[in-house]
Amino acid sequence: MLKWLMMGFMALALSGCGYNTLQTNDEDIKATWAEVLNQYQRRADLVPNLVNVVKGYAAHEQEVFTSVTEARARVGAIQATPELINDEAAFQKFIAAQGELTGAISRLLLVAENYPQLKADGLFRDLQAQLEGTENRITVARNRYIAAVKDYNVTVRSFPTNLTAMVFGYKTKPSFTVEDEKAIARPPTVDFGTPAPAAPAAGY
Repeated sequence: MLKWLMMGFMALALSGCGYNTLQTNDEDIKATWAEVLNQYQRRADLVPNLVNVVKGYAAHEQEVFTSVTEARARVGAIQATPELINDEAAFQKFIAAQGELTGAISRLLLVAENYPQLKADGLFRDLQAQLEGTENRITVARNRYIAAVKDYNVTVRSFPTNLTAMVFGYKTKPSFTVEDEKAIARPPTVDFGTPAPAAPAAGY
């Protein structure tokens, strides 16, 4: 009987000091981060097909293709696991790599602007629509992660839950910064309504 009373008392004590809130917030972060990774992976999966379609019309744009391929490889070289959010240096490295890929994709889409036949290609337009949709989902997923981290970090830093956090080893999690938001949260765009320059005469 005493054993059950002690267990009940401990449960109440942990609940009252914010342990359950820490657990809930931590799980929210894991879930929202998993969705961020899922959308980034979806974007990475679209890149090879997009490059191949553009190559069909602009095969000589090797520098652009190389930059996209290398940026995607750098993203893939980082182990994008749930544990990444427990290592701020690794987290920032991952986000920087994603930023490079965003920039490379933007340059690839700018190349496409110079080729009217490419812009009219159904497969290219479909890939572009998928990419834009993915970028929007990335933004939504990132915003949810930012909100989850905010709630968690407030709990970790607030009294008396900060004492519980110290006891059980809960630490603040990294989030996206304002500078980072400006750099990579804005999806690449292609305005199909803007008149494009004439395609090069040689071979096109």
